Amino acid sequence: MKFIAHINVMPLKELLDPQGKAVNSSLHNLGLTMLHDVRIGKHITLHVDAADKADADAHVREACKKLLANQVMESFDFTITEA
Repeated sequence: MKFIAHINVMPLKELLDPQGKAVNSSLHNLGLTMLHDVRIGKHITLHVDAADKADADAHVREACKKLLANQVMESFDFTITEA
């Protein structure tokens, strides 16, 4: 079966996000003061060949833990749908 995984990788809430802070400051400089607490992360899309959704889930989770997210500084979540 073919699946598509949509993965979001974000900095841990406890850690400073310099890129998010810079964007937040720029938004305020543009007069968009109603926008705040900006966090910048990554969105990754993967195509997965797997026997079933549980197998696809296991493969994606392994990829996130081993390569796509630095778990010391980042968290991740994902959704998997049939392609």
